[in-house]
Amino acid sequence: MANISRAQLKQLVEAAIFVADQPLSQEQIQSTVLDGLAVSKTMLKDTLAELKLEYQARGIQLVEVASGYRFQSMDSLSPWLSRLWQEQAPRYSRAMLEILSLIAYRQPITRGEIEDVRGVSVSSQIMKTLSERGWIKIIGHKEVPGRPSLYATTKTFLDYFSLKSLSELPSSDEFLGSVDTDNQLNILSSETNNRLIEDNSPQQSAEGSTIEANIEPNNADEPEQLH
Repeated sequence: MANISRAQLKQLVEAAIFVADQPLSQEQIQSTVLDGLAVSKTMLKDTLAELKLEYQARGIQLVEVASGYRFQSMDSLSPWLSRLWQEQAPRYSRAMLEILSLIAYRQPITRGEIEDVRGVSVSSQIMKTLSERGWIKIIGHKEVPGRPSLYATTKTFLDYFSLKSLSELPSSDEFLGSVDTDNQLNILSSETNNRLIEDNSPQQSAEGSTIEANIEPNNADEPEQLH
């Protein structure tokens, strides 16, 4: 295997993450750009840690999300960076945020269980939208009559909200235990305000930019029926 200096290794890893169109895991880096080079897993881990430290004081930071490492802008800079894009911020209905929140915190969960908590029927259009965005998926079926589908969030969901794992979500006790509907909506809308980016913006340069997450009335989706 060919040798590579620590300085060259840092440059190579930095460049690979920068040009990648999606987060890169340590395994992906090891099996692609470092293939054939004498670089141990420990060396790579140390290099990534050094890069994260070096970028902490910059406008662009190296962060680890569920799928791997990526560069993104500081959240605090988003009010100014968002001016680079003229498109409107993504708009999500209150119903969609409620459903996504319940799936995130109570997964695996069935559609019926979501309806029991919310007291209204779940919009098929909302479930379709969340599935098409890759934020939720069916991971199995509950062993009860009818064998309803069990829903859970995905790595794409975590990546979109700049989370490494579900453990980084706000405390469920703080939000799900509230009887105030508006507080329940803040489960993910607060995260959205800190994490969301315009879908058409460049991934690496502004993935972590903050833009306003507009909440539309429930009638933005398929009408829901009270039980």
